[in-house]
Amino acid sequence: MKKTEKLITNTIRIAGSSSILFVMLIFIFLLKEGLPALQDISFSTLFSKRWYPIEDMYGILPLISGSLIVTIFSMVIALPLGIGTAIYIGEIAPHNVKEILKPMVEVLAGIPSVVLGFIGVLVLSPLVRTTLNLPTGLTALTGSILLALISIPTIVSIAEDALYAVPGSYREAAYAVGATQWQVIWYIVLPAARSGILNAVMLGVGRSLGETMAVMMVTGNAPTLFSRLEAFVSPVRTMTATIASEMGEVASGSAHYHVLFFIGIILFLFSLVVNITSSSLSMRPKRGKDQVVS
Repeated sequence: MKKTEKLITNTIRIAGSSSILFVMLIFIFLLKEGLPALQDISFSTLFSKRWYPIEDMYGILPLISGSLIVTIFSMVIALPLGIGTAIYIGEIAPHNVKEILKPMVEVLAGIPSVVLGFIGVLVLSPLVRTTLNLPTGLTALTGSILLALISIPTIVSIAEDALYAVPGSYREAAYAVGATQWQVIWYIVLPAARSGILNAVMLGVGRSLGETMAVMMVTGNAPTLFSRLEAFVSPVRTMTATIASEMGEVASGSAHYHVLFFIGIILFLFSLVVNITSSSLSMRPKRGKDQVVS
């Protein structure tokens, strides 16, 4: 029995270590293929406002701004809806309603993004165009709405699990001293589930930032720099869409090839920042508790 337990422990340890190794190898590969872009292209050209590789214009600022603005506005939409839905499912909905909504959310989270992209092209894009009287519905606004729809099931699922993990004794103690349902939710349940909810938010941000096909289908793929609010209803292009649409057409080892990998490095760093932020915010309550105990 001890040998079996030792084998299982070592297997888990190797699996955990190998995942870290794989991430490091991916980052090393990105650095190997992306850093030569700094040698082939001047820094001022690389961080300029014009992306037109045919004319040797490799300004990635429009791509960065497109990714950030679509991600930020999608989170503005997704966070209140996702967390609000999680609170309703976890704390307010009757048991029979919860048994229906929870599986539905899980199913929605598993829908392929390309299918949602088709829905965005056929339904959401014409709706945005006719409602706002725009020349085209393929805009940053359309991409933000679609990314919000993609991120909401993930946020709801993780946040609801975090709420479910809060011990029932916390609620019972609050009700015993006369707290209302909303007071229990706001002052007891949400603070206790803070770590899990933050993880849900960060996973939603990562899902929006890394989405490729759906964004490429509904944002118009025009590399324009987001400089004013009116640009929100104009076509944009994200970093992920640029890599997906152009990587298969570039010559290996060319300047364009290295720039696309350099964009991949920036995406990797953005994802790393999101994960580090999530981990640091999740650990704060534990540190506070440790300080009180000590």
